[in-house]
Amino acid sequence: MSQPIPVQITVVSAQDLKTLKSNLLFTLVRVEYNGAVLGDSSKTHVLPDGTAEYDFSTSFEYSPDGPNSLDVLVQKPVLLTLLEVASKDKKKTEKIAPLAQAVVDLLPLLQGVRSLKVLAPLYAVPASPSAKLYPEATAGLEVIVSTKELLLSATQFSSGNLLSITLEAAYSVPEAFTADAQQNYMACLQMPAAGEKELPLLFKNGILKADGEKEPFPRPKNWPLGPILAPDALNIPDSFIVGGPYEDEDGELNKSEDKEFRTQAESSRRVVWDMETRCFLDADAVAILQRRIAECRHWPVELCRMSSGGKGKTNKPDKKDEDKPIAFHGVAYVNMMHLLCPGVTQIRGAFRVFNYEDSEVFEKTRVQYSIFRDRRSQLSLGKERLGTSPSSKAAPSKAQKEDSNAMVVEDYHKRVTSVAVAILREYHELFGKQLLDQGVMDHETMEEQKRQLNYELNTSGKYFAFKEQLKYSVVKIVREKYLKTTAFETKEQLQAFLSELYVYLVDHMHMALNKLLSGEDVSAAPPPNTTRKQLLLFAREAEANKDLKLASLFYNQRIARDQHSIQAWLDYGAFCLLYEDATKAQECFQQAVCLDPQHIQSLLLCGIVCVKLQTYEEAEIFFEDACCLEPSSIIAWTLAGLFYELQNNYIQAERSFREAKKLLRAELEEERRILEAAEAEGKKPSSPSTGPEKIPDGSADKPPEVVEGGTPKEEATAVQEAPEAPEPQPPPRTIFMKSVEFLMKFNAVRFVHKALAHELLSLQGGPTCAYYLALGWTYQLRENLPRWEECLREAVRIEPLNPNVWAQKGHLCYLQKDFDKAKDCYERVISFEEDAADMHFVYLRLGSIYLDEKEYGRAKHIYLLACDNSASCLTWLGVGIACYRLEEMLEAEDALSEANALNNTNAEVWGYLALICLQGGRQLEAEQCYKYTVKLGLQNDALLQEIREAQHRFGFGDPSL
Repeated sequence: MSQPIPVQITVVSAQDLKTLKSNLLFTLVRVEYNGAVLGDSSKTHVLPDGTAEYDFSTSFEYSPDGPNSLDVLVQKPVLLTLLEVASKDKKKTEKIAPLAQAVVDLLPLLQGVRSLKVLAPLYAVPASPSAKLYPEATAGLEVIVSTKELLLSATQFSSGNLLSITLEAAYSVPEAFTADAQQNYMACLQMPAAGEKELPLLFKNGILKADGEKEPFPRPKNWPLGPILAPDALNIPDSFIVGGPYEDEDGELNKSEDKEFRTQAESSRRVVWDMETRCFLDADAVAILQRRIAECRHWPVELCRMSSGGKGKTNKPDKKDEDKPIAFHGVAYVNMMHLLCPGVTQIRGAFRVFNYEDSEVFEKTRVQYSIFRDRRSQLSLGKERLGTSPSSKAAPSKAQKEDSNAMVVEDYHKRVTSVAVAILREYHELFGKQLLDQGVMDHETMEEQKRQLNYELNTSGKYFAFKEQLKYSVVKIVREKYLKTTAFETKEQLQAFLSELYVYLVDHMHMALNKLLSGEDVSAAPPPNTTRKQLLLFAREAEANKDLKLASLFYNQRIARDQHSIQAWLDYGAFCLLYEDATKAQECFQQAVCLDPQHIQSLLLCGIVCVKLQTYEEAEIFFEDACCLEPSSIIAWTLAGLFYELQNNYIQAERSFREAKKLLRAELEEERRILEAAEAEGKKPSSPSTGPEKIPDGSADKPPEVVEGGTPKEEATAVQEAPEAPEPQPPPRTIFMKSVEFLMKFNAVRFVHKALAHELLSLQGGPTCAYYLALGWTYQLRENLPRWEECLREAVRIEPLNPNVWAQKGHLCYLQKDFDKAKDCYERVISFEEDAADMHFVYLRLGSIYLDEKEYGRAKHIYLLACDNSASCLTWLGVGIACYRLEEMLEAEDALSEANALNNTNAEVWGYLALICLQGGRQLEAEQCYKYTVKLGLQNDALLQEIREAQHRFGFGDPSL
């Protein structure tokens, strides 16, 4: 190993500091490199001519194997922060504030230079007054950087090569890309580096820009650093992006027919980096690079969108960060062959981004791994921040720690209260409430009641369920209060810790119970385990499994949770309209109208159900009321027209349709006017009418199985059998398709058929994909699978890149028990950049296929995606089963406990918990779980048999006893 070489940095002086701030008196300079503060100069007086003498020296060590290696010196400059030192009076301490920043490029040290002297421009910090008063500051720092010996010998330098890569922007990005501060847009490629290493070159912190003007040319390139106080200091001196004609580029999309698309895309939503990163290739690395280009010519450049972590996270590597799923993962194939041509020293161009598919990446580049997915630990994915504060970040304050502990303990109090209330309810069911008013109870009676209550809790499995409710709040306390996440070295340490924890938990249990029994804080009762949104999801799952009794139960629970929720009544009414009876649906819709007589959705649905019940006079009143209350509603006029047509009142029908069409034309004209006005101002807002009409309904819950008619972004590799398919165009906007989406949401099948018939007659270029998806939905409800298949075949032909089409085709194949084709369709959906409308059921069914095929690792991954997307008892049950089959018992039990917390009446969850308890030698808990499994009526005979076999294998008594 070679010896480290000191790199000395001397800040000699500053010039023209008065251009930053006229009354500047005292300053100091902080020197940073590679994220570390090297030191601060002493406080120095600023002379009247604006100069200041620092004569401050510091250093860091360059070492090929150390943190400041050759790769770092090539990429990162020295950061210098000018700090103002001021105090308001003698009694107060000095106040230090950042004023400006400068950078010094160290690349000359690798080009045969041992000493360089530069006057680095100082860029004002925007938040400071100096940026407002003196934007044209000309201040600078005189800096000398030197080494005692050359970092690279003449031979090393001449035989190697310097590679620089500039990433400008990603254009035509998905609509799912948002400007959320927690989202990090990154690109990366891996290059052979000095010493035969692989060097990942990472571009982080891409900025999402909205529609507007194109980026100017020329514009400066940026250093590959995180955000700093003076953004202008990120500009690399004398290094610019100059652009040029598309035809002269070396990449793709450089034909004349691509010019219009390029012009439009480059002024639309985009992620901008404008960043240059560099690496030095020694002779061996140059040879490797040449050989790889000759063999494959294409080089993969990965693009991803990833969460950068929640509040309070540091930049330290986090194991959880490595396991986070990638929200978007694409790859561009850059043709590097031109670099092997004599005299060619650069290539520049635009390259298409495809979904990252392992097989395709390997076929084109012979690369067998993904940097973001498989080698994430090599990357520093946290948002690097340099020079963000004049002082180092302080440790968490005592108040912050106390707040954190309070939040942990508050969760434990809520759980204790919840369990206490549940146990009290059990007591009331066993012995009645009147006993509480009969005075003091004798000791023997209390003991007998206690014995009976314990027996009931144990034999019913409720004791285990209550324990599970407390489990995670206790784990949270251990991790976040006691900061304990590792195993104990000795049994004595474990016992001591358990004793301390027990005392702490019992004390807080008494606090929670005293507050509950004293009647304090009654309004702060713990919330139920499930939300109304989760109950809707559970109901949809039961519908998909044809368990209509369970679905009805969840809908009723949702209403019982909040009887004033209009949406809860409407959703249950839609269920009754399809599966139960129209009379009950009418009651639900009328209840919604009672809650809000001017609620347009409720009025329209009352009219629809009246048509089904053949009370046409009432239906007419509801439709007319809706049109009068909301005369600008396209959907209200369209449904009124369909109603009049059913009555053979064609004059009124035509009048209603004409009004709806007039409103639609006005809407489109307004949209066109807004777009033209925006273009004149250099902006392009998002289209206000690209989605369905927004009826004021207060609805945030959307049925997962409703199929959207909109067209997603193009996925260039999603449909391999149709690679030449044109980019799907948005379907013509008509009053009928606007109405169809509303009608499908509430299962108004008859009106959907009427609207689709009109849509078919009104189209000029033939039926659209949205038309066939809606028509297929009606056949799906009637379980007419052949006709549904015909509709999907046409939809695939029209829009082969629409994820909703492939999701529905997967559901069809699943119901036909053609699981191989279903799996292919579902995997295709997941590969799309944009999600289908019913991803929850795609994940559930694909996960079940993987379980049946014993692909447990894949099943676990898919079910975890489902949990992230919309967690339910079934998604966590899938994770638990997969982990159990993978013999990951701790993870399996955690997942099944999550499932139990969401729904403790699922017999299969209790069955697998029984298996896990048997595996762990916990006979009593296994018996409790098994009895609950039988009580709930488990229908899975194979699981029952497996439990009995496990009981015999581990030598326990019959768990059914």
